[in-house]
Amino acid sequence: MPAYQSPIAPGRSWYDDSIERPTYPALDGSRNVDVLVVGGGFTGLSAALHLARTGVAVAVLEAHRFGDGASGRNGGQMGTGQRLWPMEIEAAYGFERSKALFDLAEEAKAHLTEFITANGIDADYREGQLSVVHKRRYLKDYRAQVEDLTTRYAYPHVSFMDAAETADRLGSRRYFGGIRDTGTGHINPMKLVVGSARVAAEAGAQLFENSHVERLDRRAGRIVAVTAHGEVSAERVLIATNAYGGGLDPQVDAHVMPIGSFIGATEPLADTDAVLPGGESCDDSRFVVRYFRKSGDGRLLFGGREAYTSATGDIGRHIRKQIAEVYPHLANVRLSHAWGGSVGITMERLPYVRSLAPGITTIGGFSGHGVMLANFAGRLYAERVNGNRDRLADFEALRIPAFPGGRRLRAPLLFLAMTWFSLRDRF
Repeated sequence: MPAYQSPIAPGRSWYDDSIERPTYPALDGSRNVDVLVVGGGFTGLSAALHLARTGVAVAVLEAHRFGDGASGRNGGQMGTGQRLWPMEIEAAYGFERSKALFDLAEEAKAHLTEFITANGIDADYREGQLSVVHKRRYLKDYRAQVEDLTTRYAYPHVSFMDAAETADRLGSRRYFGGIRDTGTGHINPMKLVVGSARVAAEAGAQLFENSHVERLDRRAGRIVAVTAHGEVSAERVLIATNAYGGGLDPQVDAHVMPIGSFIGATEPLADTDAVLPGGESCDDSRFVVRYFRKSGDGRLLFGGREAYTSATGDIGRHIRKQIAEVYPHLANVRLSHAWGGSVGITMERLPYVRSLAPGITTIGGFSGHGVMLANFAGRLYAERVNGNRDRLADFEALRIPAFPGGRRLRAPLLFLAMTWFSLRDRF
């Protein structure tokens, strides 16, 4: 039997082959619930399970299968803080707001690791992340980042690496230095999706796959999601489609842009200690970032080629070229898998959280930082619905402008901008 392949993203994912994915029924008929979640990724499943655990009647409608989007196909790196460095956020919002957002992200990290452990989810968690410098002139900024995190942000888990230490920890001399972070790690994201769906179903959430929401109507003071074979009526709706919800709401379309990101998985390496011997994940200083790590069975998972149009070409050929730049001895390595998908980004690279209309909230735009933040944002939404602390408001207050150009010109303008940044990365 051929391996499963997402109908909305190119290539066969190694994650799909790493775990057996249970199937859930499609919506057939009508349902009445308190809260409807549109989108079955990290955010949507997390919101559903936390709501269901408090007795809220909740349903999730996923257009395809859980994990077919970015949540099940990403690089698996958790990161620390928000997508931007704290000093970048501080320049825009001041230290107090920046520190609050950093602390919220640290709570998100702790929540995710505790959730995995408490619910018996074997997500292949491994500790450590390396953030490395591909241009010597960036070293000063990375040193300052370490100083800032350890002193002003009270984060003791980072240290600066010189070129020699970086080479030892990477197994490559391609980079000039970087940051080692022992307070975070990386996971198999598909295993987290599968585990989250299981926990949500056990808590009483109604889960439906292959149930594309065609539109949202208002009837008798309630919101009704219409699909091809049924409807769900709810008091509240969470739109958690991120990069895959085009057309459902124009505000989301204007503020969250899908871009393509691609990953290759090698065959198990003959000498696993020659590459990332400490088992950390890695990201580099390029604007069009490259990110890589080893799987539990000794493969190198390497991502980095981004696309801002629908043309993807030969994914494997591009990924092998990038692998060879970092690890020349792997120039002829065979890729067992090569796949891609869309990442939801915002202009500010910070999450887009808004109340779109009475009873309708959207959460997304994590800009490549969603493994940790998206899961926690679902919990924060549940807190809001239940009338507890409204910490989701910390994200809602962020100034996230719409992409310029309107519906027709947004993608071409983004393509031009990102091509410019890609050229800067090279030269």
